[in-house]
Amino acid sequence: MDPIRVFSVVVLVSLPTVMFGGYSLLRLLGQGQLSAFQSTYFRAGHAHAGVLLVFALGYLAFLSRTDFGTGLRWLAAALLTVGILAQSGGMFLHMGIGEARKWSAGNSLTTAGAVVLAASSLLLAYGVATSTHL
Repeated sequence: MDPIRVFSVVVLVSLPTVMFGGYSLLRLLGQGQLSAFQSTYFRAGHAHAGVLLVFALGYLAFLSRTDFGTGLRWLAAALLTVGILAQSGGMFLHMGIGEARKWSAGNSLTTAGAVVLAASSLLLAYGVATSTHL
């Protein structure tokens, strides 16, 4: 099974969930059901999820042009996915359990996601730099 195809489908199916998240955010804001703190982190999590999913489409397009074998492509795509989920998910977690100006598990998850995304980006950069297909 081709990891590029699998993760492309995952990303494309995930995009409508982010769209629904935007709809949910607007409804909750309109009904006054979110505090200013919750609103800030909902917006941040939603925005990061959307931007990172669009980034993932470009990432996968470049990944498909590398000389990486199937195993390394699976690893790269998995790192990307875990990073996206942790980066944006951490903001939603902080929204749910955190407090203003206090560190929470959500902040730790977001930070870990950033590290994983950086690793996946550096792995792809290596693949692009060493590819004979670009």
